[in-house]
Parts: sequence; structure tokens; C-alpha cells
Amino acid sequence: MNTPQDLLSVKDLHAGYGRAEVLSGLNLRLAKGQVVTVIGPNGAGKSTTLNALMGVLPARGQLMFDGQSLANTTLEERVMMGLALVPEKRELFSSMTVEDNLVLGGFRQMRLRNAQWRDTLDEVYTLFPRMKERRLQLSGTLSGGERQMLAVGRALMSRPKLLMLDEPSLGLAPLIVREIFRIISTLRSTGVSILLIEQNARAALEVADYGYVLETGSIALEGPASELAVDARVIETYLGAQKKAAA
Repeated sequence: MNTPQDLLSVKDLHAGYGRAEVLSGLNLRLAKGQVVTVIGPNGAGKSTTLNALMGVLPARGQLMFDGQSLANTTLEERVMMGLALVPEKRELFSSMTVEDNLVLGGFRQMRLRNAQWRDTLDEVYTLFPRMKERRLQLSGTLSGGERQMLAVGRALMSRPKLLMLDEPSLGLAPLIVREIFRIISTLRSTGVSILLIEQNARAALEVADYGYVLETGSIALEGPASELAVDARVIETYLGAQKKAAA
């Protein structure tokens, strides 16, 4: 049953590629202001989940967002409703400057005729000072960590109700990974709702309120993130022997 504070409610979600079904009856919920993480092995369907929610992939099931059904809505309509996805490959416009990429992210606010939409640019620069320093630099010349910061900043320019992050730490050096998760913690403290897909289970569970373990297209385990972090099954499979020894 949906509760009034639910921002996202997913029931019996089926999605895949062509005839290959990847998600087979997935259920999850996310309350307003929550950070929810989905962890799991490669091929479990984590990215497929986000693509189905965003409308990139056709899907079956009940999808409710902020009290409205997502059935028969397009990707653009979902963006206008307040969904924002930072894809695994970032998908920046490499021949455009950092600031131009950010301005493009303000499309939703412009369409909603928010006269103060440029104020969001200052907020993004406050959150990511390095982006302000590099605002006139071509995004294709940025480092991997900087590109990830720009991708998150661009998504925030739309003032989304739900920010969905697909493997934000993938391919980044440990120091940059810590910075990315620090930023996620900062966003959490401002009340932004986040759905975090991540292979770095330890870091994801540290920053999240609630977690789901996805295996072969359906939820195998769920619970408060602090409880999953000490669950023997999660420790054995995702957190490694060192964590198990310390527990």
C-alpha cells in the first residue's frame, strides 16, 4: 500500500531488452527525503531498474511517482515531473563548456517558467567549487571525477524531486570516490531524495537510509541500511571477509 509520504512506489516491475527479461517482479519504495540504495552483482538488473523508471526502457508494473502514475508517460514527461537520472556513462556534451552543460540541465526550470532558475547555478557552484573554477573549460577535457561532479550538478540544475544515480563511483580513484559520497551525504542533508545504484556496497550502505539487494531481477533482501551493513549474508557476499572479521 502506498503511504502519503511515498515519493516513489514500484510494484511488480518487469523490464528488459527485447525478449530478454531482466527484471521479474521488482518491488521497492522510496519516501520523500530518503536516500535508498540498490546493491547487487553485475547483471542483476540495477541499471535496468533506473532505465525503466526513467522511461528509457519499456516496462510493465505499477509505477507511482509523487502520487501520479508513470504509465504511458514519456521520458521528457518524467523529467518535467521531477525525475532526474545521472547515467553510468555521464553522457556530457564534451565539446561544450562546463557552464553550458549546466545551463542545459536547467531545461525543466525554464519550461516551468521559474524566473530564478539561474540561482540554482550558484548553488551548484557552491556544492562543486571545482566546477566554478572550470566553468569555461570544455567538459571533454575534465578528469573522471570532475566529469562525475558535472553530471550530478547538471541533474541538480533541474531541481529534481528524485535524483537517480547509476554507479557514481565507477572507475574513480578511492580519494575521488570518498568525495562523491561526501557530496551525496551533503545532498541528503538538504532533503534531496536519492535512489542510488552502486556496486560499492559498503559506501552505499553508509550513506543510505534504506537498502535493497537485487539478484537476478528481483529483490533478495531489504531493510534499513544500518541493518544490512551488519547482515551476515550481505557481509559474506558484498562486504568481504575483512568486514566479516570485524563484525
